[in-house]
Amino acid sequence: MPASPLTPDQLQQYETDGYLLLKGFYAADEIDLLRRAAKEDHALDQHSFGRADGEGGKVRLALWNHPGDGIYGMFARSERIVRVCEQLLGGEVYHYHSKMIMKDARVGGAWAWHQDYGYWYQNGVLFPLLTSVMIAVDPSRKENGCLQVLKGSHHCGRIEHVLTGDQAGANRERVDELLKRLELVYVEMEPGDALFFHANLLHRSDQNRSEFPRWSMICCYNAARNDPYKDSHHPRYTPLQVVPDSAIRDVGIKRFADDESNVAWLKDKHDTSARSLSERGELPQA
Repeated sequence: MPASPLTPDQLQQYETDGYLLLKGFYAADEIDLLRRAAKEDHALDQHSFGRADGEGGKVRLALWNHPGDGIYGMFARSERIVRVCEQLLGGEVYHYHSKMIMKDARVGGAWAWHQDYGYWYQNGVLFPLLTSVMIAVDPSRKENGCLQVLKGSHHCGRIEHVLTGDQAGANRERVDELLKRLELVYVEMEPGDALFFHANLLHRSDQNRSEFPRWSMICCYNAARNDPYKDSHHPRYTPLQVVPDSAIRDVGIKRFADDESNVAWLKDKHDTSARSLSERGELPQA
């Protein structure tokens, strides 16, 4: 898919629904490079950690702040993805963080209902001027735990979050009431599809009980004008060095392991999307 501006209808859909699915956003050969790199990446595997889901399962993920010069960085810095985020957020953006969600066959855990801004609010981010982009590495189906969203739930504003297992989830009473009023959508995706979603959109996923893995890379962006007022484990405004789309193919399957000096891996204890929030007293124990 060439780097081109979103149509007015697409922008309106994002504003109304809180998300926008762009099919075939990356070509088959581009996503194949990402898949090969990620699944052969020993550094990614070594720096991953698990999150208990409160349902007997565990989610495995790896997080990093700065995109770097390898294949992950080329996806996150490519003009194609950055220009769409600039349209959605109304101006310059910077890379807030990225992660690889490794929902493995038969063992991949669930995610509780949550809003990304429910986590990032704690980091000194004053406005929900952030967007996340989920890039499907594997086919994402209802059977292997695809993302679920509550259409239009971003209009509710930020909801308080409490711990569910090792994960911070949105207040369940409010979620249950919203489930009665809003449409629940299972967002099924093919490799190379990209889902852009608002920081206040409620979303979750089921455990993967199938024989098929469901890996996805999620790149998160903050508006430059929404620079956090305090330091945290995610970066304050850092100018994003955008690269042409061709850089994805040019870099091939070069990974973080090829240049560890550029990597700022986030460990479990540094990720405020779960346990560390309760350790700082910012979330009650569920």
